[in-house]
Amino acid sequence: MLHLRLITPSSRTAEVTAVLEACAGATNIVVLPGAAREPAGDLVLADVARESANEVISDLSWLREAGSIAAEAIHLSLSRAAEEAVEEAPGAPDDAVVWEELAQRVHSDSRITWAYLVFLAIAAQIAAIGVLTKSIILIVGAMVLGPEFGAIAAVCFGLLRRRWRLVTGALRTLVVGFAVAIAVTVACALVSRGLGWIAPSSLLGNDEVQFIVKPDRWSFIVALLAGVAGVLSITAGKSSALIGVFISVTTVPAAGYAAVAIALGDWAEVSGSVLQLAVNVAGMVIAGTATLWVQHRFWPQVGRTSSVRPMPRGRTGG
Repeated sequence: MLHLRLITPSSRTAEVTAVLEACAGATNIVVLPGAAREPAGDLVLADVARESANEVISDLSWLREAGSIAAEAIHLSLSRAAEEAVEEAPGAPDDAVVWEELAQRVHSDSRITWAYLVFLAIAAQIAAIGVLTKSIILIVGAMVLGPEFGAIAAVCFGLLRRRWRLVTGALRTLVVGFAVAIAVTVACALVSRGLGWIAPSSLLGNDEVQFIVKPDRWSFIVALLAGVAGVLSITAGKSSALIGVFISVTTVPAAGYAAVAIALGDWAEVSGSVLQLAVNVAGMVIAGTATLWVQHRFWPQVGRTSSVRPMPRGRTGG
């Protein structure tokens, strides 16, 4: 469930509580008159099943300007009323996508930050070392460390909602992030070459990691599957599944391989790894956008009318 904290003008508190009371997935409703100071008004608290959150937030969207809406996940709720509210709400909690929550998350992930650049650069360097040492373990570790899927999810969400500024911003984050990661890794590889640690022959006999630079139909299929799984893991809050997505696609290893190949002047390998990177990103964007479209198109209609709490016997609506 989600815990909602609403600040509402006192003159419209009855309207807010009416929306909550009519929602089958809402319970534990508390009204504290005059408790809010900035903005001034009444404080309304409620627990809402994830399946009903979109309906409540949509009906109370005017509070964005007149008051405030805040939501946080409830990790422990010992309440029979809450259990009944979840049962009455249509659908299953893990299938529910809280669109406003997702929008804020992808907007955050679409920004270029120092942490994003550092993690991606470190991941690319670990992948490059894995390529040079033929270590699958290091390559997998680099795949887990890479933070790029957040920006890919932002592209998917932007395409779904036709928010072109978000799409361009997220694509810029991907391009700049990988460019910086490759540049840093190239610099480190050039230093290693100058010290005599690596040579053009270092990329020979690397059959164990050839999957990074030889994209084929299976690479694209894996990217499609990873895109679906990645979006579902984000919308359902399954972080363990998202780690599996990172391990499935070779975006970061492709960047690391390209950097080493650039430093060693092996341009044929550069083109193959860059193509692998492009195939993976394209496949995840296509599949991720399609997954969000299916969730947006079909899930919200499940029980939309049934999500209104039935009137007690003896009462009729006006």
